Amino acid sequence: MIRLINRVSLVFAVIGVTSVTFSQNKPLAIKAGKLIDGKSTAAQENVTILIDGNRISEVGKNLSIPANAEAIDLSNATVLPGFIDAHTHLLLQGDITSEEYEEQIYKESIPYRTIRAVAAARTALMNGFTSMRDVETEGAMYADVDLKKAINRGIIPGPRLWVATRALSVTGRYGPSGYAWELDLPKGVQIVDGTAECLKAVREQVANGADWIKLYADSRYYIDKNGGLSSWTNFTDEEMRTIVSEAHRLGKKVAAHAIGRNGIKMALDHGCDTIEHGDGFDDALIAQAIKQGVYWCPTMLVTEYVAPGRAAAGAEIWTKMLPMLHAAVGKAAKAGMKIALGSDAGGYPWTMNQAGEFVLMVKAGMTPMQAIKAGTIVAAELLGQAEQLGSIEKDKLADLVAVPGNPLDDVSLFEKISFVMKDGVVIK
Repeated sequence: MIRLINRVSLVFAVIGVTSVTFSQNKPLAIKAGKLIDGKSTAAQENVTILIDGNRISEVGKNLSIPANAEAIDLSNATVLPGFIDAHTHLLLQGDITSEEYEEQIYKESIPYRTIRAVAAARTALMNGFTSMRDVETEGAMYADVDLKKAINRGIIPGPRLWVATRALSVTGRYGPSGYAWELDLPKGVQIVDGTAECLKAVREQVANGADWIKLYADSRYYIDKNGGLSSWTNFTDEEMRTIVSEAHRLGKKVAAHAIGRNGIKMALDHGCDTIEHGDGFDDALIAQAIKQGVYWCPTMLVTEYVAPGRAAAGAEIWTKMLPMLHAAVGKAAKAGMKIALGSDAGGYPWTMNQAGEFVLMVKAGMTPMQAIKAGTIVAAELLGQAEQLGSIEKDKLADLVAVPGNPLDDVSLFEKISFVMKDGVVIK
């Protein structure tokens, strides 16, 4: 069991989270039995991490520990950088079926959904995810921007957030569908048709606080004559080119929901920065993504969760997608593609632990160290935050987690995180 030495005081509890603080102006010395720093190829033994304020001041063995430092003894644990989930939906609570989805966007108000998102953010932090990219609110407008603001101001506990607000799709390619044509029902995304609407939507989302622009590159997935996973593309070339170029002009990157080959190819050809899901990745597309330096969030956990239910509801393609996704991840990992952990939490209930994504990555053929880096330094690079986050190094932000045992032998240990520090503050 992890022990806290010289603990000074317990401060306020916010929504059930008790933070631990230490004497002001005193450094902390964390004694790690094992250290996986996010960059090295192997774990290190008996390492000390010195923390001054919210920054790591030194990392190493046999360090000279300041006389006034307060110690945290993690000698029976493995210490790692705080985890990063690069694909989440805090404003969703799981939706295998269209009925579950519509229950949320039509019967729950945005304030109610935001309250639920506050609880989800707390859960993610307690599970060791100290940073996340939230890739759209599904009809909750700019509530993710407010959530991020409340976390940054210390009003509620949660991970650092990078948010994509509303996401973009086109008429007829995003649910809900099947209702009487007289009804003009709200959609879970911002619908844009033509380059003028695409241009305005990007500017509007950035003006309202979007850190990323999210677009839906494809829909309607099917097995093609070559046995691959294909799809219908949603945007015209001109529309997607407009979205990506304007986002980049405004200093924002673009995340592309792209499941089938066609959507992946179009997103890559037009310069999208990340591919989300990507079940249809084949050798040629993997090679193109590597050449362009594009990141991939495979979101394996959500696919495992929704596939049986969606297949039972008539969409059998989802069970066929599972082995394709596993095979693609294994190939991409061996080829050296930039794979970042993205669990699609919110697509499944927040009662499920996001760390299950690590387990599925290893199951698909990634080594435990590759999976760990996917959820730390690679995800930090995806966010453009590698100088601040993703590894345990001098001068980086003090985001740390610890787990009993050796996760290089069993990554499922990450579902039992016993210590969480964010910004130099012990959360758990």
